[in-house]
Amino acid sequence: MAWNEPGGNNNDPWKNRGGRDQGPPDLDEVFKKFFGKFTGGGGGKPSGKGFGGIGAGVIAGILVIIWFISGFYTLNEAERGVVLRFGEFNRFEDPGLRWKPTFVDKVHPVNVQEVRTMPASGFMLTEDENVVRVEMEIQYRVSDPFKYIFAVVDPDASLSHALDSAIRYVVGHSEMDQVLTSGREQTRQEVWEELSSIIEPYDMGVSILEVNFKDARPPEQVKDAFDDAIAAQEDEQRFIREAEAYAREIEPRARGQVNRMTQEAQAYKQRVTLEAQGEVARFEELLPQYEAAPEVTRQRLYLEGMQEVYSNTSKILVDGEGSNNMMYLPLDKLLERQNRTQNGSSGNTLEGLQRINTQESRTGNSTSANQRSGRFDSGRN
Repeated sequence: MAWNEPGGNNNDPWKNRGGRDQGPPDLDEVFKKFFGKFTGGGGGKPSGKGFGGIGAGVIAGILVIIWFISGFYTLNEAERGVVLRFGEFNRFEDPGLRWKPTFVDKVHPVNVQEVRTMPASGFMLTEDENVVRVEMEIQYRVSDPFKYIFAVVDPDASLSHALDSAIRYVVGHSEMDQVLTSGREQTRQEVWEELSSIIEPYDMGVSILEVNFKDARPPEQVKDAFDDAIAAQEDEQRFIREAEAYAREIEPRARGQVNRMTQEAQAYKQRVTLEAQGEVARFEELLPQYEAAPEVTRQRLYLEGMQEVYSNTSKILVDGEGSNNMMYLPLDKLLERQNRTQNGSSGNTLEGLQRINTQESRTGNSTSANQRSGRFDSGRN
C-alpha cells in the first residue's frame, strides 16, 4: 500500500516527527535571515520591501567590484597591446600594468621585439631541368601589431607560403651549377627580393631582417660527381688567389729591378758620353801637335796605347830577336803556385821566371832538334 493512499496509516515521509513540522527549508526565510545580519536587524523582522532593495544593491556592488578587478592586465616589455572597443580598433597599449573595461575592450598582446625564424626546404626543379634540394630560412619581426593580427587570417602561414613560392620561383629560373656553387649569394638576394615583392601588397605588418641560404644539394645519385666538381672549383679559386698573391709579391720587386736597371743605364749612358767627349777633346788637343810632327805623334800614340794594353794583362810574351820561337810567361799561374808554396819555397818570382824560361828554351830546342831529325830522316829515305 502506498503512503499516500486513503487509509494508508499516514505514511508520509515528510510527516512531522517528534511533534514538529520538519518539511523542506524555505529559501525566502533563509535569505531574510542572511540579509538581516547585514542590516543590523538583530533577528527582528524587517519589512519585505526594504530588505529586497538593500540586498540587490549589495549584489550589484559586488559584481561591480568583480568587474573592475577583472579589467587589470599586464603587458610584457617586448609586447604591444592592440585594444579593440566593441570590435573596432581603439588604440595601442604600451608595456606595463593596464586596465580595460571588461566586456567593452578586448586586448591582443603582440611581441614586437622577438626575432622569429621560419625555415623552408624541398626538392625543386631548376631551369636546366635538374632537381636540387634547397634549404633556406628567414628571420623577421613584427613591425605593425594591428596589421599583423588583422591584415591576413594567419600571418605566419601566409609568410611561409610566400617564402616557399619565392624560393621555387628563383630556383626555377636558375641553373643547377649556379644554385649549388658560385650563384648561392645571388640566389639568396633574389629570394629576398622576390619574397618582399610577394608580401608587400598584403601589408602583413612584418619586416624581413635576413634571408639565409643554409644548404643546396643534388640528388644522392649524382652527389659524388657534384662533390668532385665543387672541389675542382674550390681548387681553381685557391690557385687563382695564390697566383694573385704571388703576383702582388713579385710585382714590386720587378718594378724595383726595372728602376735600378734604368738608373744604371742612365748612369752608363752619361759615363760613356762623358768619356767620348773627353776622348774627342783629347784628340782635338793633339791635333795641332800631330799637324806639326805627324810621325812622332803617331809613334807616341802607338806606344801609349801598347803600354796601356799590356799594363792590364798578366801574361808576358817575349819576342826573341833572330829566333822563330815566341816565349809565353804565364804570370798568373806562377803567382798562384807561389801563393800555394809555403815559406816562399826556394826563390822569388824572378827566379821562377828564369827557371820557366830555361825550361821553355830547352823544350824549344828539343822541339827544333826533333824537327831537324825528322827532316834528316825524310831526306835519307
